[in-house]
Amino acid sequence: MDASDVIPKGDLTVRIPAMPADANANGDIFGGWVMSQMDLAAGIRGAERARGRVATIAVNALTFKRPVKIGDTLCVYSSIEKIGRTSIPLAIEAWTKARASNARTKVTEGTFVMVAIDEAGRPVAIPAETLAE
Repeated sequence: MDASDVIPKGDLTVRIPAMPADANANGDIFGGWVMSQMDLAAGIRGAERARGRVATIAVNALTFKRPVKIGDTLCVYSSIEKIGRTSIPLAIEAWTKARASNARTKVTEGTFVMVAIDEAGRPVAIPAETLAE
């Protein structure tokens, strides 16, 4: 097992239980539902850093490693990979926490690229970091 599959990378950004309405006929949670939770985490983290609106411009290398089961808690971690002039690539990892134990398993990982936008939806420059960050 790779070390990156033992400890989540980044900050816990979203936590949500996987519910029956989010499952397919096999009892596994839809990949699209997992991806949407990851996109929410990328949007939260991106907006915090951009200090304003962001939009998803790309999703790169999304890999589904394990199924998510009904009742698992999906924990989504985010870390900023770099800051561009208007874009922020983020490493996003989704982990499950089993309902009956504290066992954690990495289920999905990918890179989401967010772009800072103004009220009209046009790209804007990301503010420089300050010492307080």
